[in-house]
Amino acid sequence: MPITAAFAVPHPPLIIPSVGRGSQRKIPKTVAAYQQVARQVVESMPEVLVVSSPHAPLYADAFYVSAGPAETGSMARFGAPAERIQSLHDQDLSREVLRLAQEAGLPVAFGGPRDQDMDHATFIPLWFVDRALEEAGFGAGNYLLIRVGLSGLDLESHLAFGQVIAQAVSNLGRRAVFLASGDLSHTLSESGPYGFAPEGPVFDQLITHAFDGGNLDELLGSAFTPAFCDAAGDCGHRSFLIMHGALGPGWTPELLSYENPFGVGYMTSRLSPAGAFAPPIQDESQDDAETPADSTATSAPASTPEQAPDPYVALARASVEHFVRTGSELPLPADLPPELLEQRAGAFVSLHTTDLRGCIGTIQPTRPTLAQEIISNAIAACSQDPRFPAVEEQELDQISYSVDVLGAPEPIRGPEELDPQRYGVIVTCGWRRGLLLPDLDGIDTPEQQLRIACNKAGIGPWEKAKLERFEVIRHTRGGQARHA
Repeated sequence: MPITAAFAVPHPPLIIPSVGRGSQRKIPKTVAAYQQVARQVVESMPEVLVVSSPHAPLYADAFYVSAGPAETGSMARFGAPAERIQSLHDQDLSREVLRLAQEAGLPVAFGGPRDQDMDHATFIPLWFVDRALEEAGFGAGNYLLIRVGLSGLDLESHLAFGQVIAQAVSNLGRRAVFLASGDLSHTLSESGPYGFAPEGPVFDQLITHAFDGGNLDELLGSAFTPAFCDAAGDCGHRSFLIMHGALGPGWTPELLSYENPFGVGYMTSRLSPAGAFAPPIQDESQDDAETPADSTATSAPASTPEQAPDPYVALARASVEHFVRTGSELPLPADLPPELLEQRAGAFVSLHTTDLRGCIGTIQPTRPTLAQEIISNAIAACSQDPRFPAVEEQELDQISYSVDVLGAPEPIRGPEELDPQRYGVIVTCGWRRGLLLPDLDGIDTPEQQLRIACNKAGIGPWEKAKLERFEVIRHTRGGQARHA
């Protein structure tokens, strides 16, 4: 399995509320972006997190790779000893990185005396991921970790080290997410940790331009001399380069936030393969040949008059059209029925033209109301389904809509408790999770359901998976395209 998602994140300790004690409110964009990143890490369901950290053990002539069985960290040095994390290492992956690095002539310090001590630049992104895991119903720390450090070697060596990491991930078939931890300049104001230097703002402009303009090759530019980076109080540049090497060509960066109220630059960015970020849950069971078998609600009819559009479908359509035309999220309409504002549930939004055009959803609720869940997933279906390009305005009249609202999943013992027409299925093995909606053309037996769901999750027939079933209310009335 490849690296499936990647993010560049800052590591200000004050972003953790028990450390910041209110100071985190001065970086609201960074907090919001970090929470978004953490949810998307969880939704990518990786087996291992690869974290490149400027505060891992640092060597002038070698890269650090974690080697021990686990590491533990806390915010004790920042006044919050109760904030603690323990993460298990992926020792097989670490050994494979070491082997490939040696073959490539890249020196590696394999573990060391600080191997069990998690630095704050690793701790902070994992803290956010753990919070998102708990919100999603998983336990904190439900992942393996490999932590790598920077070196005093040249920029090209950092790029090559990232390529080694990617090859190791591929060789072992891991499903991995890369987190490049790093602040930007520390010399942005006289009140900052290192005062002001004119190189500071220039440094941040160069880094954010690379992540906002979609070309990380700019990180290798001639401007990034050792003297320039030192004067700017650089922290994350080489961390980002390792990530860039691990991803290779074909990944598109997107700048999520940038703030610098404390004299330090904090940037948050996500990187998307082939120009499309992997969304919350993609119903890959639907493709050009697999569409819902009928256009009625699977478990209950809608309650509005037959001639009126179903409000669920109308909301999905309005959300897509508003986003495509404005690039922003639809504000909550004032006339929504109470159940959309008082209920929370997972939901899938499906778009069709002559074939499937996008399908994104969430198994469990992630937004405060079902209405917001539908709005968010409709935006993802039209712009973040990696199987399709983003919907363009000229297509809007040709799109039909359906909304599936998921009931609470319930555990089952085996296929004998499934009915493909009535129940959808969720299969889970560790972080790998596959979902199949009910009532799909060409899927007639529980065995077919389970095989397809497991294939989508990358779960082998020899592995023991947790099984759950759920019912769906499918809303389609009024969702037909305006023009065929």
